[in-house]
Amino acid sequence: MSPTKKNQNEDDEKMAKQLVEAYEKIREQVHQVIVGQEKVLEQLLIAMLARGHCLLEGVPGLAKTLMIRSLSQAIDLSFRRIQFTPDLMPADITGFDIIQEDRETGHREFIFEKGPIFSQIILADEINRTPPKTQAALLEAMQEHSVTIGGTTYDLDEPFFVLATQNPIEQEGTYPLPEAQRDRFLFQVIVDYPTREEERKIIEQTTSTFESELKPVIDGPTLQKCQETVRKVPVPDHVYDYVLDLVRMARPKEEGAENWVKDLIDWGPGPRACQQLILGSKVRALLNGRFAAKVEDVKELAHPVLRHRIVPTFNAEAEGITVESIIDRCLEAVTEKKEAIL
Repeated sequence: MSPTKKNQNEDDEKMAKQLVEAYEKIREQVHQVIVGQEKVLEQLLIAMLARGHCLLEGVPGLAKTLMIRSLSQAIDLSFRRIQFTPDLMPADITGFDIIQEDRETGHREFIFEKGPIFSQIILADEINRTPPKTQAALLEAMQEHSVTIGGTTYDLDEPFFVLATQNPIEQEGTYPLPEAQRDRFLFQVIVDYPTREEERKIIEQTTSTFESELKPVIDGPTLQKCQETVRKVPVPDHVYDYVLDLVRMARPKEEGAENWVKDLIDWGPGPRACQQLILGSKVRALLNGRFAAKVEDVKELAHPVLRHRIVPTFNAEAEGITVESIIDRCLEAVTEKKEAIL
C-alpha cells in the first residue's frame, strides 16, 4: 500500500470515529428534551448523514416538531420553520422579487427577497395541510439544492435538509403528497405513541420546572466531512444484488413479477429507492462500528425507505393489507429466493 493511500485510509478511519462520536453527542443532547423515540431519532440522523431529507408521520401531539427543533439546536446550522397551511403560497416559501426605488435617482429595480427556504435545516411543519401547488415549491430545492425565481437560480447553503412532518392522510384537512415529492424523501418515519413509562416521564418533565439548554455539538463543515466519509464505505456485490432484488421485487410491471405483487402493488419504487437503501446502509454500518455495509443494514432500513414509494392496489386496501406487510412479504420472498439459489 502506498504511503498516500495509507494516509487516506487513516484519515477515513479517523473521520468514521468522529462521525460515531458526533452521533452519540447529538443523541445525548436531543434526549435532554425528547423522551424515547430512539429509532425515530436514529433514522433522522442516518438521513442527514446520507444527505437525505426525512418525512415524519404521526398524529398531533407526539413531539415531531419539538424533535426536529431540538435536533437543529444540537447541530450548528441555520434553522427555519415553515408552518404549512391551506392558504400558504409558493412565494411564501421560496421568496419573491420586489420593486425597490433609489431615492436619489428615482431608478427602480427588482430586488429578490429571500424566503425561509434559504436556511440549512427546514422544518416543513404539517406539510400535507397545504395544496399540491405549494408543496411542489419544495421540489427543486430538495433535489437540486437551489431555487429558481424569475429565471434566476439561487443556490442554497450546504448542508441543506428538509425535515417535514405530516398528519395521517385520513385526518380532515390534509392533501396527499404527490408521488414525485414523496420520492424526494430518503425516509418516511412513523412516529408512534410512547410507552407507559416514557409517557410518565414526559408528563413529569413538562409539568415541572425542568429546563434544558441544548448546545451544538457539530458544525456544518464537520457534518459535510462525515457525509463524504459515508460515500467511501464499501458495499459488497451481494449487498448490491440484494438491494436490486428487493426493489425490483416490488414492481408489478417488472418482467417476471410475482402474481401477488401484481395483485397488491399498483406502483412500485424507482431507482432512487436503491440509491437510498445503499446510502442509508453505509451510514448504519459506520454507526455500528463497521466500514462495510451488510444485508442486515438493508433489511433494517427497508421499511422507512420503501413505505412511501409503494402504492397499494384497491384490492390490497379493500382486504386491509398494509404497505408494511407488503414490504415484509418482499423481504421474505427475496430471502427465500437467495436461499433457493444457494
